[in-house]
Amino acid sequence: MARGSKERLIRRADLDLPPNNPSIVGKVTGNEFSMNTHQRNLSASIDPVKLDRLAEVAVKVGLQLREGQDLLLTAPSAALPLVRRIAEHAYKAGAGIVTPFFSDEEVTLARYRFGHDAGFDRAAGWLYEGMAKAFSENTARLAIVGDNPMLLSGEDPGKVARASKANSKAYQPALEKIVNFDTNWNIIAYPSASWARQVFPDVAEDVAVAKLAEAIFAASRVDKDGAVAAWDKHNAVLRERTQWLNGQRFHALHYSAPGVDLTIGLADGHEWEGGASTAKNGITCNANIPTEEVFTTPHCRRVSGHVVSSKPLSYQGTLIDNIQVKFEEGRIVEAKASRGEEVLNKVLDTDEGARRLGEVALVPHSSPISKSGLLFFNTLFDENAASHIALGQCYSKCFIDGSKLTPQQIAAQGGNQSLIHIDWMIGSEATDIDGVHADGRRVPVFRKGEWA
Repeated sequence: MARGSKERLIRRADLDLPPNNPSIVGKVTGNEFSMNTHQRNLSASIDPVKLDRLAEVAVKVGLQLREGQDLLLTAPSAALPLVRRIAEHAYKAGAGIVTPFFSDEEVTLARYRFGHDAGFDRAAGWLYEGMAKAFSENTARLAIVGDNPMLLSGEDPGKVARASKANSKAYQPALEKIVNFDTNWNIIAYPSASWARQVFPDVAEDVAVAKLAEAIFAASRVDKDGAVAAWDKHNAVLRERTQWLNGQRFHALHYSAPGVDLTIGLADGHEWEGGASTAKNGITCNANIPTEEVFTTPHCRRVSGHVVSSKPLSYQGTLIDNIQVKFEEGRIVEAKASRGEEVLNKVLDTDEGARRLGEVALVPHSSPISKSGLLFFNTLFDENAASHIALGQCYSKCFIDGSKLTPQQIAAQGGNQSLIHIDWMIGSEATDIDGVHADGRRVPVFRKGEWA
């Protein structure tokens, strides 16, 4: 799940992690922060009606913001037009205080080009401690993604890895609140020019922005009138899928496809989730917009076999393609990639849990994002194009009565612990998936990439 950034990688992906260098340029009030002429011209390429619908859906569906509830919002500086619309809808919904924080690509690059070496082993822990305090006091969380996914591709990979690890550690207090679903949170996307150029490199910049905007609007179900009702209908479909899977109580899933023979054991007491979920504060929200997946927690010690990626993974400026891994007793013991293999292995060495799975998600090959044929270079979208698995941290909410379980109990039931949560795609039009019961009985779940 981008649970996240499903950097969610959070679900996200990704878990709504911040960028490896947040480059926060500050809380913005009044007219302190404004767009330059070039940004205004590009913003004109984006349909304002659909952008406003996206803001409305983020507040009313993504967050279901409650009257009097504060909102903490993070966004790239290019997304200011969307931030302003979100603030308007949030205050109309009765928000207490909306506090936006902005990141900036040039500030991020300045760190890598001019920062002292020792600084790459540090992160703004004070910021994440403050976020954790806010979440514990019922502040809602909204993240807007939209930075250039290849921003750090030309920077020192060692520094990128060090900064990412330091940031992941510092982010733990806030991440725990998100992973444990203590408060309502949501991730959406904005079509920045730098991102649009990566997705549509062969057209003029304003055309690329317009095309990416339309792709985001379509995937987010705001391209037509009645977007809130459309989300109600979509959530009902996902709820039907999760109810069927939870009724089956499979012991494992078995995947078959060219290059794939993989058995993923499911955690003891696992529970399937998808679409709208209820946070511990009692608010039902859609953490990811868009979302096409249903997902749960695998047993981190009961995964065996081999699998290949079906789509590239864009990770902190590196495209990792044709991933091939072998699992034994839940752990990746062999890992290869035709591109980005060095980065992949650094990720796997993050900690003990990085070589084990924290999520398994089912997405039909006919999903709207898959049909678009686009590679978004962003996990929030790309994970919704295919069934996928995630390395690293599991979700406590994917257990029966997960909110009542201690971390030790979750681990005993097969849940994984790690600093990372990184989704990568393994499903295709050739994927068959069987649900395997404890007595060995098999039930078709997917055939040729579609629900059986």
